[in-house]
Amino acid sequence: MSKEIERKFLVATLPDLSSAQKAVVRQGYLTAPDDSTELRLRQKNEAFFLTLKGGGGLVRVEREAQITEEQFETFWPETEGRRVEKERYTGRLPDGLMFELDIFSGDLASLRLVEVEFDSEEDAAAFVPPDWFGADVTEDKRYKNKTMATEGIPF
Repeated sequence: MSKEIERKFLVATLPDLSSAQKAVVRQGYLTAPDDSTELRLRQKNEAFFLTLKGGGGLVRVEREAQITEEQFETFWPETEGRRVEKERYTGRLPDGLMFELDIFSGDLASLRLVEVEFDSEEDAAAFVPPDWFGADVTEDKRYKNKTMATEGIPF
């Protein structure tokens, strides 16, 4: 079983992103907001994915498959009203860990979140975030992309 161990934070101040890789992302959810499992379509630049995520919080089940643009476009209309658009910047922290910083657009335009993935729950617990990270929202379900896609910014 594939697992994702990640912590999510608000962004207090934007870091220097000049060495980060940028991707334009649009994603939509095929499952209803109250489903415990989410089924998501994602376009990241010119690549297309179908992702299943289960559970919530620090450790989640995650399975992902790359799909064709035609397959993506077949199901995309079913995500109407459950979509998120953002720019994702991927970079490295001084300790070598990778971060993914999302700058949202559309209805979520004022929101910025950063995620860091870990190899173990112990590594996640020991992580000391840099100064530009804000509040830890890992366990706050209001900051799940699926929730924000239907309910908006959780401020």
